[in-house]
Amino acid sequence: MSEKQINGGLKTALELGPILAFFVAYIWLKDRVFDIGGTEYDGFIVVTAGFIPVFLVSIGILWALTGHLSKMQAMTAVLITVFGGLSIWFNDPKFFKMKPTIIYLLFGGILGVGLLQGKSYLQTVMDTVMPLTHDGWMILTRRLTLFFLGLALLNEIIWRTQTEEIWVYFKTFGLTAAIFVFFITQSKLFEAYKPEPKD
Repeated sequence: MSEKQINGGLKTALELGPILAFFVAYIWLKDRVFDIGGTEYDGFIVVTAGFIPVFLVSIGILWALTGHLSKMQAMTAVLITVFGGLSIWFNDPKFFKMKPTIIYLLFGGILGVGLLQGKSYLQTVMDTVMPLTHDGWMILTRRLTLFFLGLALLNEIIWRTQTEEIWVYFKTFGLTAAIFVFFITQSKLFEAYKPEPKD
């Protein structure tokens, strides 16, 4: 099924809305403790429990409107549900904090497998968005593979050595900004490996 086009603002709201909602709810509830069924849950766990259905509803609406979900979006939804669910079940936030590490390791690993085969899986999913020559795609894929592995390592360092609040700021704003900056810094590559216009 081909992807239907929807308003860019709506698409951005559906993709980023749940993350911003998580951040706002965490700031509001981070110092509170909730007694649910005789078990005490801190604000982080409660916010995580609310984030999972909000994210799934948001991505479900996106799917319904566009008729398409990327493999990256589907994989992210599964990992959020699994690792968020583990954090809630065991009343331990570390599982949810590990989720970005697993996501970036998977993305980096998948791209790395393609590189070993002489392929750019990135080109397969983004060719219509960013036209590049084959060499350009291979260079960008190598860089993005290393970038994802670097983000996985950075997430591990942050959540294991910093406070929970610092990690939430890092996850909400730091990771998003890092990805944005990465692609901005690739502008010379996009220009150098732009395909020649067809006659």
